[in-house]
Amino acid sequence: MAVASERGAYTASRDELLRRFRRLSGQINGIAAMVDEERNCPEVLTQLSAAIAALEKIGFILLRDHMKNCVADAMTQGQDEAYLDELLTLIHRFSGR
Repeated sequence: MAVASERGAYTASRDELLRRFRRLSGQINGIAAMVDEERNCPEVLTQLSAAIAALEKIGFILLRDHMKNCVADAMTQGQDEAYLDELLTLIHRFSGR
């Protein structure tokens, strides 16, 4: 498998990612508070679903940046097979399969 760069390919998205992580952290703390307050299950599950969707959005941003930068660069350098295999592995892992 290809060796990934030591630096992330998400430099252009870094501020957006950090903003989303801060918002997600607040969501998670809010969900924990709901459990502590013994709020009803549907309310907690609704908020949990929103947090999961936020994590998935972050993952898709990272996948997009990886394809746009790392994979595209590797393909122009003739390393496409290794990086495509790596990309498929990442997609399978990210999609929970």
